[in-house]
Amino acid sequence: MSRSVAASRYALALYEVARDQGKLDGVQADMRELRKVFRESSDLRALLGSPKITGSKKKEMLKGLFAGADGLTVNLLQVLTDAQRIGEAADVADEFILMANESAGVAEAKVYSTRPLSDAEQQELSTVFAAKVGKQALRIDNIVDPSLIGGVRIRIGNRIYDNSLKTKLDHLKRDLVNA
Repeated sequence: MSRSVAASRYALALYEVARDQGKLDGVQADMRELRKVFRESSDLRALLGSPKITGSKKKEMLKGLFAGADGLTVNLLQVLTDAQRIGEAADVADEFILMANESAGVAEAKVYSTRPLSDAEQQELSTVFAAKVGKQALRIDNIVDPSLIGGVRIRIGNRIYDNSLKTKLDHLKRDLVNA
């Protein structure tokens, strides 16, 4: 997560306004998309970081790029551009998502499996593992990893729960070699 004090302050301000206006879910969805766009597009980051492009042109581009987003999200991007902190947009999004999840009792989880999990399977994993980490629910990002052979590996924050067949076979191999 972000270590920027400025990113935390922008995120907190956005969080409080979104909460007060009852727009937390919509803005959080925008922040997920914003984070993805800013992290994956080095061209966009370079373009927005260019001193050759005026602030008003950058704001116009961002307004067009995020035309379907909530007004609060677009306003955040405008403010970050004016403050010459648009490079911290992904960090602001990280902080916002963390705050929104914390207030809702939700944790982010990456679930690695050999095949895509059904909604029912994801819900069952969420119910079981959310209780283990003291949360009400998990927001699951299912990642297909055929190297697991079977079972699942779950990462929630810095905790890893590994019940994959690959890990079990590795442990068995280690035990046989050391016996």
